[in-house]
Amino acid sequence: MQTRSREIAEWMKEQVAAAGGRGIVVGLSGGIDSAVVIGLAAMATPGQVVGVLMPCHSDPDDETHARLTADHFGVATIKVDLAPAYDRLVADLRDARERVPREQQPVMPADEVDIRARLPIANIKPRLRMTSLYFVANSLNYLVAGTGNKSELSIGYFTKYGDGGVDMLPIGRLLKSDVRTMARELDVPSEIIDKAPSAGLWVGQTDEDEMGFTYADLEGYLTRGPETISDVLGLRIERLARASDHKRALPPMPD
Repeated sequence: MQTRSREIAEWMKEQVAAAGGRGIVVGLSGGIDSAVVIGLAAMATPGQVVGVLMPCHSDPDDETHARLTADHFGVATIKVDLAPAYDRLVADLRDARERVPREQQPVMPADEVDIRARLPIANIKPRLRMTSLYFVANSLNYLVAGTGNKSELSIGYFTKYGDGGVDMLPIGRLLKSDVRTMARELDVPSEIIDKAPSAGLWVGQTDEDEMGFTYADLEGYLTRGPETISDVLGLRIERLARASDHKRALPPMPD
């Protein structure tokens, strides 16, 4: 895996050079994926990396862990508090949505109302974060490195035009277990490696609770086939993969 980390870092360096860029911007969430990516970025373009902290009604521990990561790799950081912009935008959008004709409003089954109602608002956060990252990247002539891994990409566990809107995906070929292995080899602090993965969409949200299965279940399905998990979970993973095909492709165009 140490060889793999060097290979990925070299690939990142090549991506920057091919784009005529100068360095790399990474959104630091305080989680393991962003920790590994910024570690790789520090190897790829030493001294030309910026970690961006973008709290938005976030758990304070996330900022603590993000700064711990940046200090570990000797990376410069900047902070943008997105909460005021998020609050204003959400209020304006909710007001605007009420003016959509009633006959065009969605009708959802009762058991889907909570999560379906949360997502349009929750997805604003990653889209605001990516807008911020691109402002920084464009200002410095840097590239935005995303933090999605193979496990999440396979089922579309990312926000379209949010954390999915990046210039490169350095760990996009790594399963979550591979990311953990690489994190240990990069000496990422243990409290970051061991914390429950979360996209930080709302207070108390975790990846596995939202997905409805564990990363181990998903990895078993991806590496050893559906027979390694229950039929119910296998069907759920297949539905998520099919439903998210549009996230992994360019927008369709007519012939």
